[in-house]
Amino acid sequence: MGIKNKLYDYGLAAFLLLLCLTVLIPFLYMLAVSFSYPADSEGGAFFLLPPRWTFDAYYYLFSTSVFVKVIGNTVYITVVGTILSLIVSVLLAYALSKKTLPGRRVMMTAIFLTMIFQVGLIPTYLVVKSFGLIDSYWAVMLPVLTNAFTIMIMKTFFQALPASLDEAARIDGAKELRILLSVVIPMSTPIIATFAIFFMVDRWNEFFNAIIYLKANKWPIQALLRQMVVVGSSQTGSDAGTEAISQNLGLNVKMAAILLAMLPIVSTYPFFQKYFEKGATLGAVKE
Repeated sequence: MGIKNKLYDYGLAAFLLLLCLTVLIPFLYMLAVSFSYPADSEGGAFFLLPPRWTFDAYYYLFSTSVFVKVIGNTVYITVVGTILSLIVSVLLAYALSKKTLPGRRVMMTAIFLTMIFQVGLIPTYLVVKSFGLIDSYWAVMLPVLTNAFTIMIMKTFFQALPASLDEAARIDGAKELRILLSVVIPMSTPIIATFAIFFMVDRWNEFFNAIIYLKANKWPIQALLRQMVVVGSSQTGSDAGTEAISQNLGLNVKMAAILLAMLPIVSTYPFFQKYFEKGATLGAVKE
């Protein structure tokens, strides 16, 4: 059994190492290309270290007004969208966690049905247009403000909190809002931090709704990346009123833009990891 266990451990370690390499090697290749000259990566050349180091790609991106502007757009959509999503989700989930709420069962059924029946793009576009939100950041943030999955998990978590704390707060004269702010939210930090990560990643990676509802001068960074990598140009249109990056982009510039788009989200995970690991399962089981 000892030999079999060792063979199993070695085989598992080799498999995990191979799996890590499949993720790490493309990242190292992007990093190396972003710090190299365009000529070094011509013809599909593969390398993990730049043949000749240069910061030209990063200098080029930050020297153009288009790239700087889309970063500002993305930060605004991410920060404001995440905060609004958390506020709406927490308030709605807390209200639905109260069994005395009138119409609670009907609202829960309606929310659950949204997980089964998805609204199409055309109806959503018509609603956004009827509210006059075309070419507004609200058109990107409001349609995805919250979702049934978030509400269900948060509601279950709130219901699992000790009822004695709620009763003690009421005896002290606290109202619902005070109970939520002073008792429920401090005890719900893991689940709130977990969904904060989910919302933040979703808002930062937003590109489809941005392309549909926003003009080019309000695009987030992911929409510009699609233009650069897929379409082959970062020209944002004459209506942008900003400087357009050259259409003949080198591979080093594209890789640098991709890495800069990844960096904020990747660097955020270590700070939220302890909340993420705990909160990912807390709301799934009712005690």
